[in-house]
Amino acid sequence: MSRTKRPKKCKKPKKIIFGLSENNYPMEVEALIRIVIGLAIKIHNHIGPGCFEKVYEEILYYELSKLDIEVKRQVFFPIKYEGLLIRNAYKLDLLIEDKLVVELKSVEPLPPVYFQQIKSQLSLLQIRNGMILNFKTALMKDGIYRIYNNKAPNI
Repeated sequence: MSRTKRPKKCKKPKKIIFGLSENNYPMEVEALIRIVIGLAIKIHNHIGPGCFEKVYEEILYYELSKLDIEVKRQVFFPIKYEGLLIRNAYKLDLLIEDKLVVELKSVEPLPPVYFQQIKSQLSLLQIRNGMILNFKTALMKDGIYRIYNNKAPNI
């Protein structure tokens, strides 16, 4: 007599509703990153690689807003150096839920200075996670980069 094995019960995935988790806590960074990647691929498949960065930024902002995810565009922030305050020293393309910086590019090849730029922004803002989305690639997956600031607090 053969025994049939019961299928293992899968853990129920954590339900994410728009910008809040099922417990009304702000969305986790990893969930935000998955959403941003999915939307970037959707946009790239629809629009293609030939547009200006502003076009992709506008569409990504629109898509994130439709999901009730808090997103700020073209955010200026100051730098303090000793006693000097420099207003509007840096500008972010997108700041999502105050925990994910997203820089959009449409250049090929992608210069290494862009990676240093976003690392500086993350460090100055004390934010841990950033992304560069370069839409000037044949496949969007080749234009997605994650950048970390290990010195920022875990949020």
